[in-house]
Order: sequence, then structure tokens, then C-alpha cells
Amino acid sequence: MRDYVILTDSCCDFPAQMVKELGITVLPLSFFMEGREYFNYPDNRDMDPEDFYAKLRSGMLGTTSAVSAGMFEAAMTPIVEAGKDILCIAFSSGLSTTYQSACIAAADVLEKYPESKVLVVDSLAASLGQGMLVYLAAREKARGRTIEEVRDFAAERRSHICHWFTVDDLNHLKRGGRVSAAAALVGTMLQMKPVLHVDDEGHLIPVEKVRGRKASINALLKKMDELVEDPSVVFISHGGCKEEAEALGRTIREKYPVERMEINYVGPVIGNHSGPGTLALFFQGKHK
Repeated sequence: MRDYVILTDSCCDFPAQMVKELGITVLPLSFFMEGREYFNYPDNRDMDPEDFYAKLRSGMLGTTSAVSAGMFEAAMTPIVEAGKDILCIAFSSGLSTTYQSACIAAADVLEKYPESKVLVVDSLAASLGQGMLVYLAAREKARGRTIEEVRDFAAERRSHICHWFTVDDLNHLKRGGRVSAAAALVGTMLQMKPVLHVDDEGHLIPVEKVRGRKASINALLKKMDELVEDPSVVFISHGGCKEEAEALGRTIREKYPVERMEINYVGPVIGNHSGPGTLALFFQGKHK
């Protein structure tokens, strides 16, 4: 059996040490700010996440662009040339064209290297929800599963990766077309905080609005209580609100037998749209 590499993109929001631990390859996506292009490397070499969120809080806006098939092909080619196959787990097709670009690249690579396997899975996930799917897939690979077995595992498990999150500032969601300008204005005045999730098709869906930050964080915990199936792995990502993320983590640890918890920043590619103060909770549930 040929060895294979799990490839993903930086919207998985993994810290550098986790990339190393899992032995995966991460393609850095890019964002634009202050007239230049930055890449979202797991080690944050281009921009520190605290600096990024400080810039957003000061009113500076960034932009993102779709990743090209050529970028994926450039990442895939050295792997197959080294005699290894590829399992690519990509950012949700419901939120970007990343998955489609990965599929185009896979077809191009296979045309040049027909003896290789390049399998692509749509994570239907974002941030550390995508990261959780990659983590679970890497764990299966470490247990000796074949590339096809891990692909099938990821395709099944993705419908059980729950994404529940809240944001502190509705104006960033307004920019992305997730809420109307009127709803953002009224919601900001009334201190309304949306609770959102990612659905079975990988789309971002507003579920409810609650009044105040504390209530919105409690709503995330309530969703976990309702849906959790396997609490052994819990991931939390945040938009520059580390203390709140760690407090949420402590509350969950007190309640559930968590074996692995990761807390990290929402990276700039997603954070540009969700804004500072985003708090996201990921766990395995009965359904999304």
C-alpha cells in the first residue's frame, strides 16, 4: 500500500504544532490588508493574529480572494512526485470555491501522474470544525486505515461535526451579506448577539438572536447539551477573545469527559468576515 498525505487548507485554523503532530500538509490561503497580500500560515509568520484583530477593531478592513486550482496543484505535485498519494480535505463548498479548486487541481495532477491517487473531500465545515474533521481523519490514518477508508470515514463524519458560534459585532456579518443593514443597526443598538451554525450543506445559518454576550455564550453550551454525541474531542476558536474561549473550555471540561481540547484563533481568511469577538464551539453531535 502506497503511503499518503492528508492535505488541507489553512481555513482549518490549526496551530503550527498541531500540523507537525498530525503530519499533515496545510496550504496557506491569502488575504489582503493595507494594500498587500498576506498568507495565512499556521505559524502566523506573515501576521500575528492579535495584530490582525487589533487592525479590525481599529476599523481597518481586509479582503479575501478565492484560492486558485494552480495553488493546489503546486502543493499536490511534489507529494505525488515523491511517490505518495493525497487525501485532500477542503474548506466548505457552501462558503467558498476552495473545494472546487482542489477538485480541478486533483484532475490536472492525475492527468500527469495517472498512477497516483488524489482524493478530495468537501469538509462542509469551517475553522476548527474543518480542523476537527482533519484531526479525526489523521487519527484514522495513524491507525492504519487506507486512503479510501479514511476518505469514506471523513465523508460520513462531516455530518456530525457541530459548529455553533456567536459574534460580537454584527457589522462584519452585514459586510458579508449574512445580516441586513437594518438588522445590524437595530441589533447593535439593542446589544443583540446572533447564534449561528453551519448546516448539512456547509452553509452559514443564523439560528437565533439573544440579548447580551453572556446569553450568547450560554446558548452555545445549551446547543452542546442538546446535540453532543461524543464529547471526547472539543475544539474552540475565537476572534481575539482568548480569555472567553478559555473560560468556555473550562466550563465544558467540568461537565464532560474531554480527552482532547484545542483552542486557537479564527484565522484571518474567515475572521475577516466574522470579525473580532467571534467565539465558536465544535464537537461531535448526533447531527449538525
